[in-house]
Amino acid sequence: MGGGDKANDLFTALGHPLRRRILRKMIAQRSEISPLELATSLDEPLSALSYHVRVLAECGAIRLVRMKQIRGSTQHFYRPAIKAQWARTALRTTKGRPKKKPSRGEEKD
Repeated sequence: MGGGDKANDLFTALGHPLRRRILRKMIAQRSEISPLELATSLDEPLSALSYHVRVLAECGAIRLVRMKQIRGSTQHFYRPAIKAQWARTALRTTKGRPKKKPSRGEEKD
């Protein structure tokens, strides 16, 4: 992604289920939120979540609103910035967390 049309980048970004979950959480929160707070509330590893937040920021789906120094590192805070109506509609109509596939040796329910 990046370097191209932001609408195409946004379309591609919304193809990932975790990015949709991040955006839904941010829209529901209605206030700024950090990747650390998102990782905790979505029960996802911070490293993976931070990567997806960067992708969303690069395509203009979210925007950085402030930074805060905390114990030698910088915490970033974001807000949703989606203006495209088709993207907001997609977030409303594609709910839920994808089901985990059973690994080898595990039985299906």
